[in-house]
Amino acid sequence: MTNSTNEQRQMIKVVIVEDFKLTRVGLRCALNENPDIKVVAEFENAIDGIKYVEHYKPDVVLMDLGLPSMNGIEATMKIKEISPETRVIALTSHDRGEEVVAMLSSGASAYCLKDIEPQKLAGVIRDVATGVCWIDAMVAAQALGSLPKVENVGFLPCKNTQEGRVPLTEREFEVLKHLVSGKSNTEIAKELIVSVHTAKAHVCSILQKMCVNDRVQAAVKAVKEGIV
Repeated sequence: MTNSTNEQRQMIKVVIVEDFKLTRVGLRCALNENPDIKVVAEFENAIDGIKYVEHYKPDVVLMDLGLPSMNGIEATMKIKEISPETRVIALTSHDRGEEVVAMLSSGASAYCLKDIEPQKLAGVIRDVATGVCWIDAMVAAQALGSLPKVENVGFLPCKNTQEGRVPLTEREFEVLKHLVSGKSNTEIAKELIVSVHTAKAHVCSILQKMCVNDRVQAAVKAVKEGIV
């Protein structure tokens, strides 16, 4: 009885959000061959997937980007709002740098292409379930290339680094102020007269530099430490 209970507790519960049935079936069959991974639900659209996550709080969600009604980026943001402990893995054929950055800045813990080997995907799921972030090497370079170039770097005071500084650019500092005021990426883009993808890229860069997991943590840290 004890062994069964321990195994059940260690089981990683996975939800698949993918609009192609054949892909869903293939993923479910491949993943369920792993004794520590169980596909507990699958959905063809993000709205139903979000409702499930809200009620059952699964460990991991495999999220496609090109979904009907609501895309994977928006869905990921909503999932992280309602269930912060649920990890999201982007599993898609989209490899554009802007989409990679947008997905990661929305809260995804990993970005995988659909041609990934089943056992490698299982390994990513295990890593992500423990809090590790992962990005496919095929798209990593494109993601880095889509980040805004750092020009005229302004260093802002910060109390939690050895150097006493957080290397935010002037534009990133503007974006951070908008984050603190609670603006969405779309609203920030309108304020700064840039594309939404560019706004998301700035947010992603800010999160990395401030060593936080999401925009809420960045805003709280900025206020508590007097960065803004």
